[in-house]
Amino acid sequence: MAKKIVKLHDKYFKKYISSKNIAKTIKKLAKNVEADLPKGEVPIFIGILNGSFMFAADFIRNYKGNCEISFVKLASYEGTKSVGKVKKLVGINESLKGRIVIILEDIIDTGNTLEEIYEMFREHHVKQLKIVTLFFKPDVFRKGLPIDYIGKSIPDKFIVGYGLDYDNLGRNLKDIYQLTSIKMKNIVLFGPPGAGKGTQATKLKEKYNLVHISTGDVFRYNIKNKTELGILAKGFMDKGDLVPDEVTINMLKDEVNKNFNAQGFIFDGFPRTESQAKALDEFLAEKGEKINGMVALEVDEDLLVTRLLKRGETSGRPDDQDEVKIRNRFNEYETKTAILKDYFEAQNKYYGVDGVGSIDEITARLSIVFDKL
Repeated sequence: MAKKIVKLHDKYFKKYISSKNIAKTIKKLAKNVEADLPKGEVPIFIGILNGSFMFAADFIRNYKGNCEISFVKLASYEGTKSVGKVKKLVGINESLKGRIVIILEDIIDTGNTLEEIYEMFREHHVKQLKIVTLFFKPDVFRKGLPIDYIGKSIPDKFIVGYGLDYDNLGRNLKDIYQLTSIKMKNIVLFGPPGAGKGTQATKLKEKYNLVHISTGDVFRYNIKNKTELGILAKGFMDKGDLVPDEVTINMLKDEVNKNFNAQGFIFDGFPRTESQAKALDEFLAEKGEKINGMVALEVDEDLLVTRLLKRGETSGRPDDQDEVKIRNRFNEYETKTAILKDYFEAQNKYYGVDGVGSIDEITARLSIVFDKL
């Protein structure tokens, strides 16, 4: 399966046009060109290197009539008599006089280079000169050249893949990718037991189109489906040992990678330690992303104890029916949160939100913070 986000050098690109869509476009272009040519005519297709090599190959495979193909490159050299660079087409070995010549371009934007190439071909006294381009950027095209066949008109955005490159990388990608800044909204959501964190995560993920990653859900999924990481984690758990940070982090990485086309993530129950927080920061930084903030629901402990004991009357959960166990859970939460609070406060990323009130009131308070991040 093709990646939805790729990194080339220092930049990130998101999937823009699928290989399936490209193939459909090329098939239609080849069919239209063939239909317009005089019966029995054998055209010569000229691919402009470097970018058009993939397009030219697929175009020829879809063209059903007899044809020839060649490739040329626009080269520069120092003039012997004139000052500055002189340009010439390299690769034309055939006689083009009296032939129908069809230029195959991967993309046309300003048209500056194409204009030079077009004029050079005219000097070969061709019978007819046509231009076929897979992609066309009408917003920046400023030339009077006739573009006879256009596969897709696209906005003036930098794209790579399918022969197109960024500093020589990306030509081998089968899909087209578009430059992206990948500005996600990545939130670490914390809250003591009974604060309604799960309810709020569900509402907020829908409101902001985020992916909710719950550590508990991720563990259960991996163990149930007997993934490599799930089997590894279960091995530690069966022995009564804590699952190492590395295993937990790798599970979370898998979830992020599977959903990296999302608008962002709500991390629920992770990180729990400073080492996990640092690992998460490093992982996101590799993708040009970061944690925008740690948002913690703040609720008085006594109020939550009363709420959980009430819940325990119907939930059937033993840990909701024993006040000592409940207060132990709060002590664990406060200890962990205090460490992480210091970590995120040092980055000016800690936000405490009043967690008392109706569900909608709390959602409204959280949304004020989310909107700022």
